[in-house]
Amino acid sequence: MKHGTIAAAANALGLTPPAVTIQLKLIEEDANIILFDRTNEGLRPTIAGLAFLDAAQMIEERLRLLDDEIDAIKGVRVGSLTLGVVSTAKYFAPQLMATFKKEHPDIAIKLAIGNRAETIASLKNHEVDIALMGRPPKDIPLRSSVFGDHPLVVIAAPDHPLAKSRDITKERIAQEHFLVREPGSGTRISLEIFLSELPGRLDDLGTEMSSNETIKQAVMAGLGIAFISAHTIALELEVRKLVMLDVIGMPIRRQWFSVVRTDRVLSPAMRAFQDFLSRKGAQCLPFFEKLYPDTAHR
Repeated sequence: MKHGTIAAAANALGLTPPAVTIQLKLIEEDANIILFDRTNEGLRPTIAGLAFLDAAQMIEERLRLLDDEIDAIKGVRVGSLTLGVVSTAKYFAPQLMATFKKEHPDIAIKLAIGNRAETIASLKNHEVDIALMGRPPKDIPLRSSVFGDHPLVVIAAPDHPLAKSRDITKERIAQEHFLVREPGSGTRISLEIFLSELPGRLDDLGTEMSSNETIKQAVMAGLGIAFISAHTIALELEVRKLVMLDVIGMPIRRQWFSVVRTDRVLSPAMRAFQDFLSRKGAQCLPFFEKLYPDTAHR
């Protein structure tokens, strides 16, 4: 499923395509069911194939967990962890990892960055151990824990007409042209909620852009304003490339969550990271109130 074709899968496994084909046929014969449909675009898993893949992924996870458990029994403080983070969290994930590594230098961490949809897909496919995101999905059985605040603000170029205005109303800010992330992104959903009570405003939310970096550059160029995580703009605010607009009701305060599937047995490395987040996770986030104390009352 991951590679799409027999040849690609064989190459990844270091086997020949005929060897992989034979093994696949043997499994299908033993189960007496077709696991993959052969199409011109490659292999597509059937419902039974998806069940087999899910079981195989869980077996692989359990074997990796066994390695960590044996090391823990031996008293060896080692292990591995695959951390999935939504793209907004990439601005503080390295600091989290560096601080964690000081306590657990022998735990290897792999970082997987994606948008909200990609991170949720990684959770569904058992590709990450723990995910960091702003709003856990409801269609996967999950355990989620808050580890810090997540303020969301409206930004503009320093020469924007509203840059020096105070107490901007929701109705006034809604008249501006917004630069927004793709549908389904956490910040976009929060913006949609914020503007939802204004009739017709969501019909044309704004110009879509694929990343926070692109949005920031577009705002600097004067192409519009943006609703964005305050954790992504500390440097630009400091050097006055961007300004926060003084919008009534802003910043909107959400929370950061660590998320784990409920059907996962926690490895020692996962337990260590979750314990670390509960103790020090908030300290690794950009200190919003310290940098911008005039927003604390909002």
